[in-house]
Amino acid sequence: MVTTQTADSVLKSYYLDVVGEQLDKSANPFLAAVNKTTSDVWGRDVRKLVRYGLSGGIGAGTEEGALPKAGSGNYAQLVSTLKNLYGTIEISDKAIRASANSEGAFVNLLNDEMDALVKSSSYNFGRMLFGDGSGTLATVSSVSDGNVVDSVQYLSEGMIVDIYASGKTLKQGGVTVTSIDRANKKITLSDGTLAAGDFLVVQNSYGLELTGLKAIFAETGTLYGLDKSKNSWLKPYAKDSFGEITETNLQASIDAVEEIGGGKINFILCSFGVRRALIEALAAYRRMEPLALEGGHTALSFNGIPVVADRFCPAGTMYLINTDDFALHQLCDWQWLEGEDGKILKQIAGKPVYTATLVKYAELMCYRPCGQGCLTGIEEK
Repeated sequence: MVTTQTADSVLKSYYLDVVGEQLDKSANPFLAAVNKTTSDVWGRDVRKLVRYGLSGGIGAGTEEGALPKAGSGNYAQLVSTLKNLYGTIEISDKAIRASANSEGAFVNLLNDEMDALVKSSSYNFGRMLFGDGSGTLATVSSVSDGNVVDSVQYLSEGMIVDIYASGKTLKQGGVTVTSIDRANKKITLSDGTLAAGDFLVVQNSYGLELTGLKAIFAETGTLYGLDKSKNSWLKPYAKDSFGEITETNLQASIDAVEEIGGGKINFILCSFGVRRALIEALAAYRRMEPLALEGGHTALSFNGIPVVADRFCPAGTMYLINTDDFALHQLCDWQWLEGEDGKILKQIAGKPVYTATLVKYAELMCYRPCGQGCLTGIEEK
């Protein structure tokens, strides 16, 4: 007979490994390519000591002349707080009792819940990789003819969001996005009144998300506790108003990044429109064979470099990345939150519903931002 105790056992023994693998490998090609490590985690923080530039101590001289003066080495400590990543499922008491005498029905029930968890979590974590850590989804442009926002790229029906005023003060929390008019960038919420300048954030997540590519590629500000204006090696290569994409001008940008950073670009992220433009530019004279990537993903190849289009990449944008310079530092792999009694499924107070929560404490770090590149203003197709 199926009970909450047997459900706990199945969630621990089977679903944890399966879901963890899906979220780490299958959710996003870029995330799958990034190393996951528990190193350099100290308490609630990640503290990574990195070397930048050259250490000095080299030179030429005469047979009897002075030897080169040794350089002290250029070191910096990158510091960032581990982010708390959660994924929650809910199962009603009625559903558990209805499948109590049928293991097959119970398995189907859990499969459906876990599939929904993986889908929602994959969407959210994939979006975080392109964000700046703030969790901002969209900003309200006007409300005179419906709730018009600047972009609906990061929004989906069913998302639960918080409304913040332009002064970064919380107006209302726990509001559901009920519908989206993507053509006109209009949204409808279950509750709350919006005003121009308000912005939407994933529930309870403002300023608490992973440090994504938007923060890493920002030209100003701080990154991992260091001021970019005082640390030139924290600034990636950037080329604005790129225009029409060709094999020659794309390779020129890759060469520029590698000349400056000294590494090798081994991963390219872009928007769907940019990928179409690249296909058109190369299709006339080159046969493009797909590359097989880790996690079951496939990609186009540009001079041996995988090119992946991502739904969350900004329009007209391409990121040139050396994945060897990135790592997802984590306190542990995905785990279920357990109560003092060791149970995973817990009844929500006052409701005939049980909930279980997956958690990972992690942060994305780039050790050498100067070895990465960003191209914007690319003409899409």
